[in-house]
Amino acid sequence: MAGQTIQDRLLAARHSLAGQGLAKSVCKATTEELIGPKKKHLDYLIHCTNEPNVSIPQLANLLIERSQNASWVVVFKSLITVHHLMCYGNERFTQYLASSNSSFQLSNFLDKSSLQGPVGVRSGYDMSPFIRRYSKYLNEKALSYRTVAFDFCKVKRSKEDGVLRTMNSEKLLKTLPVLQSQLDALLEFDCSAADLSNGVINMSFMLLFRDLIRLFAGYNDSIINLLEKYFDMNKKQCRDALDLYKKFLIRMDRVGEFLKVAENVGIDKGEIPDLTKAPSSLLDALEQHLASIEGKKSAANTPTQATSTHRTDVKTGVSALSSTSSSFGTIAQQADGVEESLKQAVLAEEEAVLNQYKAKVNSPVNGTIASANNPFLVSSEPIVDLFSCPAPATQMSTKASDDLLQLSNPFADMFSAPMTGSQTSASNDISTPLANNWMSNGFNTNTSNAFVDDKSFTSVFGQPESNQSCPAPTATGASDSGNKKVLTGDLDSSLASLAENLTINKVTQPPPVQWNSPKNAPKPGNGQPGMGWSPQPMAATTGANYRPMGVQPSCIGGSAVGGGNLGMTAPSSTQSSQPQPVLDPFGL
Repeated sequence: MAGQTIQDRLLAARHSLAGQGLAKSVCKATTEELIGPKKKHLDYLIHCTNEPNVSIPQLANLLIERSQNASWVVVFKSLITVHHLMCYGNERFTQYLASSNSSFQLSNFLDKSSLQGPVGVRSGYDMSPFIRRYSKYLNEKALSYRTVAFDFCKVKRSKEDGVLRTMNSEKLLKTLPVLQSQLDALLEFDCSAADLSNGVINMSFMLLFRDLIRLFAGYNDSIINLLEKYFDMNKKQCRDALDLYKKFLIRMDRVGEFLKVAENVGIDKGEIPDLTKAPSSLLDALEQHLASIEGKKSAANTPTQATSTHRTDVKTGVSALSSTSSSFGTIAQQADGVEESLKQAVLAEEEAVLNQYKAKVNSPVNGTIASANNPFLVSSEPIVDLFSCPAPATQMSTKASDDLLQLSNPFADMFSAPMTGSQTSASNDISTPLANNWMSNGFNTNTSNAFVDDKSFTSVFGQPESNQSCPAPTATGASDSGNKKVLTGDLDSSLASLAENLTINKVTQPPPVQWNSPKNAPKPGNGQPGMGWSPQPMAATTGANYRPMGVQPSCIGGSAVGGGNLGMTAPSSTQSSQPQPVLDPFGL
């Protein structure tokens, strides 16, 4: 299984097309390639855990989903990625795993697809037990965080203000079982040097080795704190403390075996701490003190002498455990220092790359190219004003290449035309009421009439009709020549006069339509029906003089022909004799 498979590449391409960068990074970190997750993918995912806009639940669920894959390589690498993020990522990731109900359901995992691997390489069937143990440890690590609300691998360790070293007796007796459970799950990984045959399981072993150093350092501090408070506890607390110390001795042996495997796989001896065991007399002193509290008689010494001897044994044991604690603490500090130096180196490298990019962008040549290619960059050029006057002709370019797309101001030509003499004088004296018509109502009453004279008006509109229905307006005390002017300086008077004299293009009015029945009219053709007869055109029914059939245009005595009173008076003889003009506003 060398390199990425086609399925890995297709899955990464699908995430790229969907714009799912986080899912693509998870896919890249958990390929079927038989090596550990690459550092660049792990560093990117660690960076994502520190970003506030990245969804931690989504990241965790993507990794849990990858752990359900059928390939043992993908499952193992997903567990390694989760473990790496719990160790080096933001604590929010561990908090989510601890608070959510989601966990790795891999207690029955078995990969039967590759029963026989290459020579010297374990198959998926052989790796399946380690996957089950590894997932159990990660579940226990999240569970311990949920129980005590802190990570044992990241807790502060020191004699003066260490969390586990200064914890009170009651809380210490409740915390130690949780720590023991997590350490037990780690030691159950139980691999040998022969099992570490590929890069995947090797990377998981290194992460477990890192956790073991920190877990046992905290575990050792807790036992020292427990021994120092042992003689001040009550009977129940002493019984629990003695049981915890016996379990500590068993786990110390198992930790020694794990460290031997680490030494055999090539880890430097300087990175492996020294494990100093407490003398066996310490256990005897603890048991005898508990027996004295429970009322059992001591055959050797008096209670006072026994207590003094027991305290001396406890001090000796605490001194031996302190050396172990110092050794483990030093190794953990060195590892933390290396990790911090690596982190600072990465940050310095990123800062150098960023400064180089800024220098490249701010350079004159690249800055111009970047500005031209950036559609969102605010341009320093002025916005084209469609209604502004153009610049003088001497400053305007006349080259055809300057306006290849013809994007010049379309309104500039009308303003660029030379001004006439009257326009120039008006513009020079724009503050005067005569030139500034925008400051008035459109009529200059202080000057001569701005409208056309009567002669020009008569040539266009004709002479006003002098009849009784539309008499010419007269003004009291005015001369006859003044009454002939239709337009005056007053707007309302001019409009009223114009409306009264509005007869444009007078034409001869057609005679009124006479309604005669075609049945009573004689038909030509010498009395022979159908000979020489032509149909009469129907009169229009939409004209101004239209009258319905059977209705006469005049009434006699206020009554219609049919005898019905229409409420109309008979018109005078003078008015009925004259044809009524048709009011046609369009002059047709």
